[in-house]
Amino acid sequence: MAGHKVAHATLKGPSVVKELIIGMALGLAAGGLWKMHHWNEQRKTRAFYDLLERGEISVVAAEE
Repeated sequence: MAGHKVAHATLKGPSVVKELIIGMALGLAAGGLWKMHHWNEQRKTRAFYDLLERGEISVVAAEE
């Protein structure tokens, strides 16, 4: 029984390169989602002002 060896996973420190790559990938993904959100908001704002300029909508409440 004294001669049995159990294979254990050796714990190593964090891999700096791996963490940098994961961080950059997450940052790029979050940045891409933010830009898509921003472009969508710009498109909605531009469409609103185009409709306002053409007179199809008004910001003044209609009197009844």
